[in-house]
Amino acid sequence: MTPLLQFFTAREGSARRDLFTLTALFGFALFFRLGALPLIDPDEGRYAEIPREMLERGDFITPHLNYVKYFEKPPLHYWLDALSFKLFGLNEFAARLPGALMALVGILFTYHLGRRCFGRKSGLYGALVLGSSLGWLVIGRYNVIDMTLSVCMTLALGCFLLASRPEERHPGRYYYLFYLFAALTVLAKGLIGLVLPGGIILFQLLLTGRWRLLKEMRLPTGIALFLLVGAPWFVAVSLRNPEFARFFFIHEHFERFLTKVHGRYEPPWFFIPVLVGFMLPWSLFIPATVRGIWRERQTAAGEARLYLLLWSAIIFVFFSLSDSKLVPYILPIFPAVALLIGDLFDRCVERPAGLRLPAWLAAGLLTIGGIGVALYPFLAQRPRFSVTDMAIIGGILLVEGVAALLLLSRRALPATLVAFCLMSYLLAVAGAPRVLARTAERKSSKELGLLARAKAGPETVLATFGMYRQGLSYYAERRVVLVNNRNELDFGSKIGDQSAWFIKTPAFIALWNSPTQVIAMIGKDDLAKLAPQLTKPPQLLGSQQDVLLVANY
Repeated sequence: MTPLLQFFTAREGSARRDLFTLTALFGFALFFRLGALPLIDPDEGRYAEIPREMLERGDFITPHLNYVKYFEKPPLHYWLDALSFKLFGLNEFAARLPGALMALVGILFTYHLGRRCFGRKSGLYGALVLGSSLGWLVIGRYNVIDMTLSVCMTLALGCFLLASRPEERHPGRYYYLFYLFAALTVLAKGLIGLVLPGGIILFQLLLTGRWRLLKEMRLPTGIALFLLVGAPWFVAVSLRNPEFARFFFIHEHFERFLTKVHGRYEPPWFFIPVLVGFMLPWSLFIPATVRGIWRERQTAAGEARLYLLLWSAIIFVFFSLSDSKLVPYILPIFPAVALLIGDLFDRCVERPAGLRLPAWLAAGLLTIGGIGVALYPFLAQRPRFSVTDMAIIGGILLVEGVAALLLLSRRALPATLVAFCLMSYLLAVAGAPRVLARTAERKSSKELGLLARAKAGPETVLATFGMYRQGLSYYAERRVVLVNNRNELDFGSKIGDQSAWFIKTPAFIALWNSPTQVIAMIGKDDLAKLAPQLTKPPQLLGSQQDVLLVANY
C-alpha cells in the first residue's frame, strides 16, 4: 500500500498531520492568485466599499454605502474586511482574504467535527468532499457575506453537537463556544443566527427526547455570553440611528422572507439544481446518506447523523420557502451534507453496493455535461465565454466522467471516488477562475473607476446614469451622484438632505451643462439619447463594452 493510499484509508492517524495536509491542499485552492481578478459588481464592490468608507469615516457602528446609511446587513463581515484593508491595503486580495480564511476554517472544522463524531476517516472524507465542492471553493474566493455567515453557523451548530455527545468529557467549553459563534452568526446576517440554530436544536430534542440537555446547556451564563458578544452593536447602532430597528428587523427580515419586496423571487424548487450543481458529483450521493438514519437515531453516531440531517433539511426548506432567494443562501448546509457523505463513504466503501448507482449517475452526468459545456460556444447565439474557456472546463468534466465510467466498469469504486475528488478540485482551481475572469470583464468597475480617480479633480462630480456599480465608488474612492437610480440605496437616500446626490435626468443635464466638471458612467444608448441636450460635447475617457466613461471638460 502506497503512503498516500495509506494516509487516506487509515482508521487512526495524527489529527495535526491531517489538519496540516488539508490546510496545504485547500489553502492553495483558496489563496493562489486570490487578488488577481478585479472586484465583480455588485456584491464584491458593495462589500469592499462599505468597509472602505468605515475606515475613511472612522465609524464602525453605522455602515454606509456611497456615503448614505446602509442597514441591510450587520457589520461582522465589514469589520473583517476593514481589518484586512488596514493590514494589507486597499486591494482585491485584502477584500477577499476574510472569506477565503473562513472557507478554510470551515473545511478544517468539518474534519474536526467528523473525527470526533464518527472517526478519522469520516472526518477526512467529509473535509475532502466539502473542499472539492465547486460552490464552497468559488464562493470562498468571492467577497460576499455568505461564507462568513456559513462558517459562523457551522461552528455554532457543530459545537452544540460536540457538547451534546454523551461521551464528551468537557461539554462546557463546547456549549460556550456554541453561544459565542451563535452571537457571531447574528452579527454576520441577523436573526437567522437565532432562528435556524434554535429550530434545528428544538427538532433534535423533539425527535431524540433528550430534554435533559436543556439543563446541561449552561443557559444563564451562555445567554449572558451571547448577549455580551452579540448585543452591543445592535444597541449602539439603534441609539445612533432611530430608524435602524424598523428597517432592519421588519423590512430586512420579515418583509424579505414573506414578500417579493427585494425582487429576488424564485420558485420553491430553486435550490435543488443549485445544490446539485454546486456539490456535483457529491450531491448525487445525498439520497443514500438518509438510509437508516431514523432507525439508528438512538445510537451516538445515529443521533449525530440525525442532527446533521436536520441541519441540512431545515436550512434548505427555510430558504426554499422564502420569497427572497439568492444562490449562496444554502451555503450553510454544505458542511453538514459533506459530513453525511463522508461518513457514508467510510461506512460503505468496503461494501459499496449502495454507492454504485449514484456513482454511475454522477459519471454519466459529468460525461454529458462535459460534452455540453465544450459545445456551448458553438451552439449559443451570443456566448459569454470563449471556446478556450469552455474547452478547459468541458474537458475537465469529460475526463472526470469518462475516468469514473472506466473505473466503475472495473468495480473500482474507491478509485472512482478519488477521481471525483481530484477532478472536482481541478475544476475549482483551474476552471472556475476562467469563468470569473470573463464575468469580471463585463461586471467589474475597476478600469473605469481607476480612470475616473486619475482624471477627476477635487471638485469634479462623478455620476452614474441609470445604474450604480458599487465598485465605481470603491475604485474611484469618492461618492457618486446617482441619476435615475436609487435601488438598494433608497432607504439611505431618504435620511437627511441627499437631493444633490440622487437626481433625475433634467438635473443631470443642467449639471453637465454647468461650469462644474463632471465625469459620468453612462450606457452608450443613453448617451446617444441625451447628446442633443448636452451643450458640452462628451469627451470619451474609456469604455467597457456598452458602458462609457465620459467627461464634460
